Amino acid sequence: MKHYKLLIRLIILLTSLCVSITAYSSADTDNFDILPAYSLKYDPARDPFKDGHAAIELAKKTQRRILIEVGGDWCKWCHLMDRFLEENPDIKTRMHQTFVMLKINVSDANDNRKFLSSFPKPLGYPHMYVSDTDGSVLFSKDTADFLVNGKYSRQRFIEFSNRWVIKHE
Repeated sequence: MKHYKLLIRLIILLTSLCVSITAYSSADTDNFDILPAYSLKYDPARDPFKDGHAAIELAKKTQRRILIEVGGDWCKWCHLMDRFLEENPDIKTRMHQTFVMLKINVSDANDNRKFLSSFPKPLGYPHMYVSDTDGSVLFSKDTADFLVNGKYSRQRFIEFSNRWVIKHE
């Protein structure tokens, strides 16, 4: 029962937000210069509620799930994961084709506690939540699961994205 209440609160919270987004097609995921700002970096000044609503709208429009990545510029593993994706552009492209990426800052400057209050507690950072196109959380993922011998694994990222891609008929 507790999980249902959490899910309902999250759905209400995310769907009650109002913000418009610019036109964006799924083909644009190959051009990282035009990704939404909320996909690019942890920014304590951003409003996660507005960004969350925009991510939901984009996910619906492009038929992708949302990957909420929680972390911050202070986080060593967040930087290592970003570097891994930069050094593996095929994996980065695959992740952006599978998900609308939404980075949420957690830091002393802004812990985004109110936004994150309805999510399962992260085990560490970076932490990921997979959400459906309606904003409901489907999965909570500790990114340590992507590691093999202390390094991020291409195969584990591929398996993860394959698991969550929306199949089109």
